[in-house]
Amino acid sequence: MRVAVLSDIHGVLPALEAVLAEPDVATADLIVLTGDMAAGPMPVETLDVLVALEERALWVSGNADRELVEVARGRAHPRAVTRWAGERLRSDQVELLAGLPARQVVELGRLGVTLFVHATPRSDEEVILVDSSLERWADVLAGETAETLVVGNTHMPFVRLADRVLVVNPGSVGMPYGRGGVAHWALLDGERGAVSLRWTPLDAARVGERLAAESGFEQIEEWVGEYVTSVHSDAEALRVFAQAENRG
Repeated sequence: MRVAVLSDIHGVLPALEAVLAEPDVATADLIVLTGDMAAGPMPVETLDVLVALEERALWVSGNADRELVEVARGRAHPRAVTRWAGERLRSDQVELLAGLPARQVVELGRLGVTLFVHATPRSDEEVILVDSSLERWADVLAGETAETLVVGNTHMPFVRLADRVLVVNPGSVGMPYGRGGVAHWALLDGERGAVSLRWTPLDAARVGERLAAESGFEQIEEWVGEYVTSVHSDAEALRVFAQAENRG
């Protein structure tokens, strides 16, 4: 089985469409969505495209998906794009996100039992990083038996071993950190026991123009300027996430 992993799309429909058009995604046996699909400038349209994947898609809930449901049901949220997106979801989309599981498990050939979550196996918003200590990884993985763990959340692509557990973060389709003009994803090949981090090139200016034309989010120009036509550096993101991880 070959599995394409798409994470943290964040309602950036042009990036999602570009990734879905990749031959290795189009022919994958399964597409796993590891959370934070719609909290962004084109939430309704993004969810409609993902639902159209039907049985090829395996969904996992992320913290931003949970927050959209909370907004749709009347709870306040400090992030403007989350408030805006949550208020625009249809009732069927709210119910879809509300019913998503926190984890999915797939037997993946030479990669073994593979656990897909959004952030960590015990939380949809906990931060764990490529350079987190083995002690920290042991704490996060305590009680888990999977041979491969796939996470998202931090928008930082990496592959590493953590005491014999292969850990994969595909990065972010819609809000990548480190390099602009790309959408990050990953391909897991169970027959070969191989993991490859992939990126799909994007014309950032054209993506921004389309979002500005089709989104309706009142702060779309600012959002595009921060997350599409420019991006946060990987070094900056790691420093911020290291603080969230409560490193001394």
